[in-house]
Amino acid sequence: MHLSSTLSWLVDAAGDVPGADRLLAELGAHLVGDGLPLAGGALTLAVPHPLIARRTWLWRAGNGEVIEAFGFVPAGPLSALHAGPSDDAGRHWLASLAAGSVHEDRIGPSDGPLLGWIGPRPFTPVETDQLRQAARFAAAPLAALAARDTLRAALDAYLGRRSAARVLVAPLRRDVGETIQAALLFADLRGFTALSESHPPSEVIAALNAWFDRIAGAVHAFGGEVLKFIGDGVLAIFPVVGGSPRAACNAALRASSAARTGMAHLDKERNKQGLAPLPFGVALHVGEIFWGNIGAADRLDFTAIGAAVNLVSRLEGLCRPLRKTILVSGALAAQSEMPLIALGTHGLRGIAAPCAVFTVPED
Repeated sequence: MHLSSTLSWLVDAAGDVPGADRLLAELGAHLVGDGLPLAGGALTLAVPHPLIARRTWLWRAGNGEVIEAFGFVPAGPLSALHAGPSDDAGRHWLASLAAGSVHEDRIGPSDGPLLGWIGPRPFTPVETDQLRQAARFAAAPLAALAARDTLRAALDAYLGRRSAARVLVAPLRRDVGETIQAALLFADLRGFTALSESHPPSEVIAALNAWFDRIAGAVHAFGGEVLKFIGDGVLAIFPVVGGSPRAACNAALRASSAARTGMAHLDKERNKQGLAPLPFGVALHVGEIFWGNIGAADRLDFTAIGAAVNLVSRLEGLCRPLRKTILVSGALAAQSEMPLIALGTHGLRGIAAPCAVFTVPED
């Protein structure tokens, strides 16, 4: 059976292409090489992501450039940025690119990949058949690509991007990990038990989601990663890069200040709705942690453990008695260039050595 250059590539090599952007660009280039008069192409895929419903890649034949457009989850926090049905993004872009008619093929089920093309003139019946045949042969590499993206998106959502990347390249065995230095952030809502006992589950979940949006958003904005949601608590890390912990420590401090500002705005909104504020505490520390797999032989968790993790969680417990929202260990304070206020030395439950404690200036 004789196959064109395009179909041979789809069978033999397309499955190894690292991403949808490159698959679209290389498929378009092969089609042009086989004589198809293309001005551009578009590929739309459904995405298993908490915020993004669909991604569309747009390829311009003239220079090989690929750009990307997003369709956000309806009613999600970014849905206002989504102007219309996500499948329309590629179609509208192609229609504005050249004078020909847009040709589209749906690959597989109704929510399967959508592959579109346009040329400087309408496609002939023979050219349309070539495009349809290319779409059928593209089903297998697109399925492999979608499976890889689904796995990566799921791990990113549940583990965080850095941790997910480590899991993907390391063996799935206990004790596989590494010892790293990191600035640690541990945060916890106060009075959450009373809140959960006195309010219906829907209100409790809404409060938790609003809290996690503020603290996790601040962590991610300053380059950290949420490692764990623990009940109403959050453990986040800011890995040290380049040997000096100063940048990681300053990032953790800025994230905690941003979270405090975000929670102040949230409390104002809750007050307008007749809801109680959500007091919380944040502790910051820097130290050495084991970052990797622990757990049972056949059920693993990717997490951080070590004396530094124990200390930061115990330090957060001082927020209530010291009446401070943010507490900083002496170890992190020594690495920071930001002004801090000394609160003396305090014993921490289960920690042998007393800890020098600092706080940030109140706004």
